[in-house]
Amino acid sequence: MNPRLNSVNKALIVRPGVGLTANIVQHVGLRLSRIIVDRPALIVLRNGTKTLQSEEGEWVFHEGEAIAIAGRQIFDVTNQLSDSGSYEAQWLVWDPAVISRFECQQPSGTSAKGPASLGRLEGEFSSAFDRALNAISDAQGIPDNVAQHRVAELLVWLASRGIRFCSEPDPSLSSKLRRSFDAEISGHWPITRAADHLAMSEATLRRRLAAEGTTFSAVLSDARLCAALMMLQSTTYPVNRVALEVGYESPSRFAIRFRQRFGFPPSALKALRKGTP
Repeated sequence: MNPRLNSVNKALIVRPGVGLTANIVQHVGLRLSRIIVDRPALIVLRNGTKTLQSEEGEWVFHEGEAIAIAGRQIFDVTNQLSDSGSYEAQWLVWDPAVISRFECQQPSGTSAKGPASLGRLEGEFSSAFDRALNAISDAQGIPDNVAQHRVAELLVWLASRGIRFCSEPDPSLSSKLRRSFDAEISGHWPITRAADHLAMSEATLRRRLAAEGTTFSAVLSDARLCAALMMLQSTTYPVNRVALEVGYESPSRFAIRFRQRFGFPPSALKALRKGTP
């Protein structure tokens, strides 16, 4: 979930050491299965309704609400359109280093487990959210330490509502592998390279992934396709460009894999963004 698209006028921006912001836009309602939210996120619904389902329950959030989601969560997601015919949500995802520093500076507390509604952000909380988005977007005008302070301010606001996030990463090997891929999602990833990156043998990597009920190729494919999903929802890149950005040399192979994973072709989702050629 870390595609590094920092081009001008793109709605998906990553600032290393600070966080990620993405403006998700749809003009057709969609249900997305097994979406991994691996890092703590704050989502503001601009238009439409979002339903999250997991083994722990179901949560429905409405237009105008803000949602806090702890990391290491897997959901089936349904994004429904507003009466005006659109769905839009602004995401802010903290860099793990920001969460870790905040934990060290604050008294211990209970970490958030599932998604929580914050209602409508108003006043200074809303202003803090806008400042944090700007801090991620303006790498040239806002120094790193100031940007980190601005996104950390949101953690203070959340703590005042009784919501804290844990910086401890998912201990599963598949999660560690996904984070390796996220750092270079378009790169060439033979299993030997991944094993070296994780300081283990290829045989050990295969065996431990099998114990988690998955395979190397399955983890790599899902990481790439989920990154592609976010790009298709939040940038004006054509499908062929998205395929290349996530490591597929063949757009047709990418389209087949995408349809198998999500149940619809990438071209259909790409057409959801206004102004897309």
